[in-house]
Parts: sequence; structure tokens; C-alpha cells
Amino acid sequence: MEDMEINMKYMEASTTNEVHKVDQTSRVQDAHQIGGADKTVQGKTEQADRMHIDRNNSIYSSAEIKTYIAEVRLLMTDEAESLTDEKALEIIESYVFSMKKAQSCSYRENLRLIERLFLSLRKEMDILQPYIEDKSISEIMVNGKDHIFVERRGKIERLPLSFDSTEELEELIRRVVGKNRKELTELNPIVDARLSDGSRVNAIYKNIALNGPILTIRKFPDKVMTMEDLIHKGTLSVEVAAFLKVLVKAGYNCFVCGGTSSGKTTLLNVLSQFIPPQERVVVIEDSAELQIEQVENIVRLECRSANVQGKGQVDMSQLVKASLRMRPDRIIVGEVRGKEVMDMIQAMNTGHDGSLSTAHANSISGMLKRLETMFLQAVDFPVEAIRNQIMEGIDIMIHMSRMRDGSRKVMEIAELAGMEAGQIRVNPLFRQGTGMTGNPLLHREKLALAGYGKR
Repeated sequence: MEDMEINMKYMEASTTNEVHKVDQTSRVQDAHQIGGADKTVQGKTEQADRMHIDRNNSIYSSAEIKTYIAEVRLLMTDEAESLTDEKALEIIESYVFSMKKAQSCSYRENLRLIERLFLSLRKEMDILQPYIEDKSISEIMVNGKDHIFVERRGKIERLPLSFDSTEELEELIRRVVGKNRKELTELNPIVDARLSDGSRVNAIYKNIALNGPILTIRKFPDKVMTMEDLIHKGTLSVEVAAFLKVLVKAGYNCFVCGGTSSGKTTLLNVLSQFIPPQERVVVIEDSAELQIEQVENIVRLECRSANVQGKGQVDMSQLVKASLRMRPDRIIVGEVRGKEVMDMIQAMNTGHDGSLSTAHANSISGMLKRLETMFLQAVDFPVEAIRNQIMEGIDIMIHMSRMRDGSRKVMEIAELAGMEAGQIRVNPLFRQGTGMTGNPLLHREKLALAGYGKR
């Protein structure tokens, strides 16, 4: 069902007698308006908010709801494969209104129970489903069963709902990670997974989370953002957008850094749209996030965690090495966190011009220091040699930040210009607030090879 709306005449009914005056057939038809096509998803989540506000004071206890779920699941078993949402709702309604306890509860309480059973039995994400479907929400954060937050249009807000029990939240997490052929246990307490719509999931088991199981869901927009979208949102200016577009087309190796939720992946997606269509691209990610659709000759690789026996792990360093044998024109590494930096830098130094990557950092200078540290995790090289490798591999660094109002902006763009007294010399090209610095791009060889001449 696409929506969670009930005809207002039932919402206004406050006594059992009023409810039972309504014809059963009419009631079922009105209840089916839960899937009404004329309502927006925003309205659905607001409705869900209202219906869960007094949930902790519900007449139906957590233990009773658990029993009801089990009983209704048995009623649905015989026709589970062919059961539509509409038929499932009819079964749930019939079950609820046939219960003796339901006759002493208000219709609002019974409505909440119907919704609760339906979400548990028919929706992948249980009570979180309306928020998964809400396009205005970009992140869902569950801190134990009673504390649920979302990021909506750049602002974090707490939802007025909770899971009935810790076990219910754990079961939801197990279902999600199980579909990714992973396990969340005391021995494997941290798991990354994906939902069927591509949303990224991180789950933490209760043995290392003091406030209960932790579930974090990063949603991605259905429509891949374009450079025009970023300009409209104020992430960057028209001038900066045109400059970055030329750099990507010409094959400059670009590295995007920034804090959590600063827009690094979004910008990487946008920059990838300017890769010439005839090129072969290998994308490597720890957990698939990038939405690169315009490149036809593309290989997508994803890391794999070890199983419960500690076997089968495939890390990013292995994938970067493997990608070099796939004849890539460009390599895109979703995010670097450790020793794979060495392999990525070496790939950028061996003819894979136009490669892209991201990492967490608070500034461009801070990112350069982090790259050195991550490089040292792989090999014990002299620091000056590592700096030379970084400078030779990365052409352009872009720093992004999330502002206090929730917006994301490109804060700085700089060229790695060379070495000076054992340090990487940075040539600032753009700074937020002052615009393009006026400094010329020093290394213009790739521009010339791409046919841009002296522009």
C-alpha cells in the first residue's frame, strides 16, 4: 500500500458503538484508502507521527502485539505467496475486529493495532516504513528501541514513536542484514548492509551499544542530482561548476574531502556525469552508494566482510589491485579509510587519469596529513617519498562542509602544485566567501591533451 490514510469518519469515532454502526463492507473499503493515491508521502509520515504519539500508553501491550503478530502470520501462511497488501489488510482487520478486547477499545486504538500489524507483517522496515518512503527524509537514526530520529531537509528531529521491545528492533535488524547474507551477533557486532531500494544501512549489536541496538539508514534520492541541482541549492556557483566540469573531462585526478554528511558522495556522483561516455570505469566501494548511470562500460565492485569463521573477506585494497587488471580508463574509489590509499595513489600515478575518490577530513591540509597516515598503514616509506606520491597522484582537492542551516557547500578547491622544502605546495583556486582566487592552474598539460588549449 502506498499510503496510510483512513477515512476521517472512522478517525473521529471514539467509541465501539459508533464504530459498529458502520457497515462492515464500507469499513473495509474505507480502510483500503490507506493506499490512497491522492495523498502525499509527507502526509503519510505526519499521519504515522500522530498515530504513534501515545504509543507507550497504548491499551495493547507489547506482549499482546507480539502474540497477535504470530497469530495473524499463521492466518496468512496458506496464501503467503499470492497474498496482496489489500487482502492482507482484510485479514488483519477481520482478526482485530473479531477479538473480544477490540470491542472494548476505541476505534483509534484498533486502528493503531491494524497499522502496527500490517507494517510488521507486510513491510520490510516495520514501523520505519513510512519514513523510508518519505522523500524529504535523508537519514533515519535508531538509538535503541525508544529513541528514533530523522534528518528531514537538513534538520534533525525526533520521531514520536518507538519499537515495542528491544527484541522487535533486533528482529528487524536481523531481517535486513540477513537479506545481505550477513549476520549481526555478539561475535560480529558491526554490520553494513543495504535495503532493497539501495539505502545504506549500518547496524550495531547491543553488546557494544549501551543504549540498545543501533540502526542508521542513509537514504539516497531516486533521481540522481545534477550539477544544475547543486547550483540551485547553492552548493557551488556557476563559475565553479564550469571549472570542475572541464577538469573532470580533461582527466584531472580529483579528491573530495569533508565531514560526515557534507555532500562528498553527492558531488562525486555529479562529477562522474562528465566522464566521457566512451571510457571504461571501475567503481570500488566499501558499501555501494554511488549512483553512476550515464557510463555504459562500468564495473562495480564492493568489499565483503569475513563470515563467522573469519573467512571470505575482500577488502578495498584487494579490489583496487584487482581493478588494475580490468583495463580501466578511470578508477572511482567511493571512500578511502586506510591502507588502500597506497594502491589508489599508485593507480592514479600509472596512467588512470581522471580518477575520483573521497575521504573524511576537516580541511584540505588536514586531508593531506590523513593521506600520509593512511599510506603509512600499508608500507613503511619515508614521509617525503609518500608526499611525493600523493602530489604526483592527486591533481585537485575539493573540500566540502555542511553548514549550520543544513546546507552543503564547496568550501575550497586547490591544486597540488609540487614539492617545496619537503612539503606539498598547495595552489588555492577557490575559497567559499571570496570566490575564485585568480591563481592560474599551474599544471595545464591535461587541459592541452584534452583539446582545451589555453582556456
